[in-house]
Parts: sequence; C-alpha cells; structure tokens
Amino acid sequence: MERTFCLSLLFLFTAALAAASGGAEHNLTSGGLLWSPATEESDLRPAADDYGSDGGFSSLDGMLQWAISHSDPEKLKESAEAQQRLSPRELEKRSLKIKEIMEKIKMPSDAELMKIAIGDLNNVSTSLEDRRRALQELLELVESLDNANDLNKLGGLVAVTKELNHSDPGIRTIAAWVLGKASQNNPIVQQQIMELRVLSRLMKMVNSNSLEEANKALYAVSALTRNNLASQELFYAEAGGWMLQDILNNTSLDIKLRRKAVLLLADLAGYQLENADQDKLPFFNDTNLLKSVVDLTASTDLDIQEKALVAIKSLLQLRTTDAQVFKDFCALGDALNKMRKLLHDLMEDEYKRDYAIDVESLRVEVEHIFERKLVKQ
Repeated sequence: MERTFCLSLLFLFTAALAAASGGAEHNLTSGGLLWSPATEESDLRPAADDYGSDGGFSSLDGMLQWAISHSDPEKLKESAEAQQRLSPRELEKRSLKIKEIMEKIKMPSDAELMKIAIGDLNNVSTSLEDRRRALQELLELVESLDNANDLNKLGGLVAVTKELNHSDPGIRTIAAWVLGKASQNNPIVQQQIMELRVLSRLMKMVNSNSLEEANKALYAVSALTRNNLASQELFYAEAGGWMLQDILNNTSLDIKLRRKAVLLLADLAGYQLENADQDKLPFFNDTNLLKSVVDLTASTDLDIQEKALVAIKSLLQLRTTDAQVFKDFCALGDALNKMRKLLHDLMEDEYKRDYAIDVESLRVEVEHIFERKLVKQ
C-alpha cells in the first residue's frame, strides 16, 4: 500500500513538474528556476505552508502541490498516463532525477548565506576578493531588519568590526558600510556595535585619504549616533564635535563628506532640541561652528544648502544659542537674503524649479525663526 502511494505520488509529481515546466515556460537549471522578465518572483513562490523557512520546499508534498497548481490539466493527464507505463528501473531513475531537481531548486536561507559569509571573514586564508565578496553579501542581507538583528547572534558583528583594521582600504570601507546599514534606525544593533567599542575607530577612519572610506565611516558614525544618547555622549567625548567643525570648515574636502557632516550636525541639534532635559552642550554654542554652517548656504550645491538650512533651523531653536551671534558674527540675515535671490533665479529653470521652491519654503521658515529669536533676546 505504501509503495503504491509513493509510486502514485511520484507519477503525479513527475507529470506535474513536466506540465508546469512546459506550460509556464519555467526552466530548471543548475541555478534553480528561471522565469520570464515579465514575471514577478512572488508569482512563482508557493504558498507559505508549502514553502520551507529556509527558502526551499519543506516536503515533497509541498513541491507536488506547487507543481500541480502551475500545470496545464491536459498535459498533466497525458504525462501521468505516460508515467504509468514505466518499468520499475525507469521509475528508479526518475526518482533519482526528482531528488536531484529538488536539491537544485532549494535555495539557502538568508541565515545560511550570512553564516557562509561570516565563515569566510573568520577564515584567515580567505582571499582578498572572497573577503570583499563576503562583506558585499552581508551588506545586501542586513538591509532586512530581521537579518540585521540576527547578525550579532551569528557572530557577524565581531567578524565585520575586525575588518575595520584590515590593511586594504576597500575592505575597511565595506565593513564600515555594513555596520552603518545594520545600525541605521535600529537601537538594538546600535547598542551591540557600541559594546564592541568601534566608534573611535570609525571616527579615525573619517580622516582617511580614501574618499570612499572616509564617507562610509562617517555614514556609520551617523547611523550609530542617530537618536542614541549613549552613542552621542561617546561621540562628544571623542571630540566628534570638532571633527565635524573641521570638515565643515574645509572647503577643499569632498562635497559628499561635507553633506554627511552637516546632516549629522542637524541630527545632533535636532536630538538636543527634542530632549530639552538633557545637559546643554557648549559645542552647539561655538561661534566658529555656527559660522561654518551659515557659510554653507552660499554653496553652489543646492543639496548642501538645504541640509545647512535644516541644521540652522534646529540650532536657532536651541535656547542656549545666541541670536546676536547668528546676526553679527555669522551674518545669517545677509546669507538668507543672498540665498533667496539665488533660489528665485533657479526657479526660472524648469528642471530645478520644484526643488528650488521647496528649499525656498524652508529658507522662509528659518528666516521667521531667526527674526522671532532676535525679538525675544
């Protein structure tokens, strides 16, 4: 009875698989399932109950159900009749073929892929190219919140942070990128990385001669400190405020690095504004810092102008900042007027008009906050 059932199941599966392959134009190769570019992957995935948590079919029955649901009924019937005429030896060959196919189309889970990548990083004999490939794999995988949260459990955070000391700047760059992406808006991972005491290392990497390494390191620093008081306290203790000031003051630096720096400053000021009960930081009252931010409004880069306005908006609203410093030392009034003229000129360009209008709206808001602060003080 059991053998009859298994043979029947085998007949149906083989027929269904053949029918599904012919009718739906799916091809089984060593790489798994191939489908038309017009077909979404979600259309090919079987129901959740039949699809294993590791990315493959949880059972032969699950695969059978998927095959039947994607079959042409007439082709299924014809194939089933043909299978019934096979000899026991031929059936055995078909059984082995089905097993081979099942192995090919069973994809590894994200957790398994992460384990493989982490294993490569921990292997001292791994080549530079394979090490880079492992980090790139993790970079893609940690985009998922669940994967980012699992990274530490699998030993991934320790493995990645070790790569920050690699002799190759490319490896260090991707390692910083992975840490930044995994910790972005993720308090759990932020805390886990901070416990590994790598913030100071990342801050030193910001001064790298490699532009990519410096940018990705600052990206990671920003991700770790965003809305995280403990990280911010360590950041200030490591002279992070002065690091930002140096970047903002140095007009010869890469524009992308300066954008990230002013955005980080805006985040820090915004956090300070939202948490008025926290200790007031003298860093935000530094006149040279404030002037360096105001000077960015004269940049030819519209994006950095907008980010500078966002930072100025938060800085103006801090009770500890002095409106007269903004007026006399930073010449904020003049800077806003020059910016208004520039933005109105940009509005004549149909390709820049919408963005210029948005930035002008922000500029007007900053101007009103500035005027009110002058009146109050």
